[in-house]
Order: sequence, then C-alpha cells, then structure tokens
Amino acid sequence: MLIDRITHNPAVMGGKPCIRGLRVTAGTILGLMASGKSRERILQAYPYLEPEDLDAVLAYAAWRLEERDEPLVVT
Repeated sequence: MLIDRITHNPAVMGGKPCIRGLRVTAGTILGLMASGKSRERILQAYPYLEPEDLDAVLAYAAWRLEERDEPLVVT
C-alpha cells in the first residue's frame, strides 16, 4: 500500500508525516507538486526519493482530506 511509505515519528521532523522516515515531509512534496513543479524536477532535487514516494504523498493527502469533516460553505 502506498500510504505505508508515509511515516510518523516524533523524533523526525517533529512527528510530521514524512516519506519513508526521511527528513522530507509529505507537505513539502505536496506543496512542490501544487506549485507546478514536475515530478522529474522533484526527483532531481531529492535524488533519494522514488517515483512511488510521490504517488504515496498524493494518496496520503487524498486520504487525509476524506478523514476531515469540513462545513459546507455556500457563497
């Protein structure tokens, strides 16, 4: 399962969700992807990451969003 690549350890990055216990947070990678950085560019910048790690970040973010109850805002 891809989400298994996302780890939580209080001793690493203050317990933020990280990729495979590395000091790279899921939020950092998700932010790069959201800002338009290509997968190839991210993997160049973080050569110890694997393509599956990027898929795991997206899967984790989607899972977390499903777990949250957000109030409906009508504009």
